[in-house]
Amino acid sequence: MTKPIIALQLYTVRDFAVKDPRGTLQKIKEMGYTDVELAGMYGLSAQELRTMLDEVGLRAVSAHVGYGDFKNDLDGIVAAYKTLGCKYVAIPWIDESDLPGGENWAESKPLLQKIAAKLRASGMVPLYHNHDFEFKKLTNGEYILDAFFRELPEFDTEIDSGWVAAVDLCPAAYIKQYAGRCPLVHLKDTIITDGNIVDYPVGSGSQDMPAITKTALESGAAGFVAELDETTGMTSLEAARQSLEYLRGLV
Repeated sequence: MTKPIIALQLYTVRDFAVKDPRGTLQKIKEMGYTDVELAGMYGLSAQELRTMLDEVGLRAVSAHVGYGDFKNDLDGIVAAYKTLGCKYVAIPWIDESDLPGGENWAESKPLLQKIAAKLRASGMVPLYHNHDFEFKKLTNGEYILDAFFRELPEFDTEIDSGWVAAVDLCPAAYIKQYAGRCPLVHLKDTIITDGNIVDYPVGSGSQDMPAITKTALESGAAGFVAELDETTGMTSLEAARQSLEYLRGLV
């Protein structure tokens, strides 16, 4: 049986990576990660970053790429992430005005369809990564996020467990709802107190990570991406290391 992917979203360690991309990637490799999810290219060309990753021994299995970047240069962006070898390319968020129910949806939907078609034609899988605001309800009672995936079957999901938990939904149940359509799951472990959300290394927060990962794998996920938006009481690299150690023992 193929071992699940355990990747690190490089946004987690952005404070180190923007200053020293190669050194940070080397530290991530030394921790034991083999896969990362990109969050920008640090001023490097796609080929320069690909060479750096190859030399360090990391694979960019996926990437977060802004919707605006696609709008500005669709062909160039697709070519860049094909060069980087990404299997999955996720749009990390879209302004609410460009989502179902928004004033720009009639214009954004065909563009999103075009983005998805270009990515798939180049051998990559388009994903959409949620935050909490996509769980607002439309007038028909449907979540904006569910309407997005219903209207755009070309996109698969990259469900973020932390943001699902932030709206008092069960991450495992929500992942199961998208069985067969959720190849990567963002594991963002959180503790929520009086509406205040604090991120912790995966396995150190309040989420039921055994249930989330088990359900995800049973639902067809290829693996997981560890992410912290902010760290508390430790460096981002230490949080990345603790997350990997926990997940290696879990999956």
